[in-house]
Amino acid sequence: MKSFLKILIQTALPFVLGLGILWWMYRGTDWSDFFACVAHDMKWGWMLLSLAFGILPQMARAWRWKMALDPLGEKPRRSTCEDAIFLSYAASLVVPRVGEVTRCGTLKKFDGVSFTKSLGTVVTERLVDSALMLLFTGLAFLAQLPMFLSFLHKTGTNLGDILHRFTGTGYLVTFICLVAVLLTAAVLMRRYALFRKGKDMLREVFEGVLSLRHVGNLPLYLFYSVLIWVGYFLHFYIAFFCFDFTAQLSLGAAFLIFCVGTFAVLVPTPNGAGPWHFAVKTMLVLYGVAEPQAILFALVVHTIQTALVVALGGFGWLRVNLSHKC
Repeated sequence: MKSFLKILIQTALPFVLGLGILWWMYRGTDWSDFFACVAHDMKWGWMLLSLAFGILPQMARAWRWKMALDPLGEKPRRSTCEDAIFLSYAASLVVPRVGEVTRCGTLKKFDGVSFTKSLGTVVTERLVDSALMLLFTGLAFLAQLPMFLSFLHKTGTNLGDILHRFTGTGYLVTFICLVAVLLTAAVLMRRYALFRKGKDMLREVFEGVLSLRHVGNLPLYLFYSVLIWVGYFLHFYIAFFCFDFTAQLSLGAAFLIFCVGTFAVLVPTPNGAGPWHFAVKTMLVLYGVAEPQAILFALVVHTIQTALVVALGGFGWLRVNLSHKC
């Protein structure tokens, strides 16, 4: 009974958190504006191009994963790696953070790859991704700081005015998001320590990083790593051109908003629903986009991008099952 309650809380809490933030953000929304925007105002050509760059990072992640498994003596098919990644993203919509288990389990079931070996490569790639994301975020903040300060000066806006635009609920949502990130990090660290049965966690992480030395083509591995994040960014940035009110934002501004949104996704809700909307909306407002339009942008883009994740998950499930029945 205790285990069931624990699973229920871990599954339901992310949904409750995400839905709570979404309700607060969209409680006064006129939904006819949403449907009118999608049907008439949005430039679908740009959105379709954006979706193409939503597929690329998942495929590049699969190709990189296959490279990491090769030195360990595991030879999964490339298509199985791709399907496992597609399924992992879709599974995380149902239970946040379950994607790593899903992808490793898929390779185990269909190509006989060792679950523990594949899980070890996932830990390593998460470290690589985290390092790249921190680097990109630092560069984005440094590049945008002069422009952002100039924007505040030209518009006569000061940081005090910006802070006053936050309601008490806005501060509460920000606080909840920060606490959720810290709690998630603490739980993951504890689980990892227990999984390793008391071994020195830092030593294991260090060994995971050193395992990259055995990758057959390290430059290609790093190229795929950068390609993943370039694809994620283009997936987000090209969507700016779907709307007149975001098309004029600079590449640098879009990159900073993308980085902030990426950190918001760390909050364990389905595909970052809620925290991502709040972060992107807030950053767009700081760059001069009217709040109703910023809210609309976050809702439309996140809804369509989530639909893509679902579609790819369905495709991956269908292909991996059909290919192993033939």
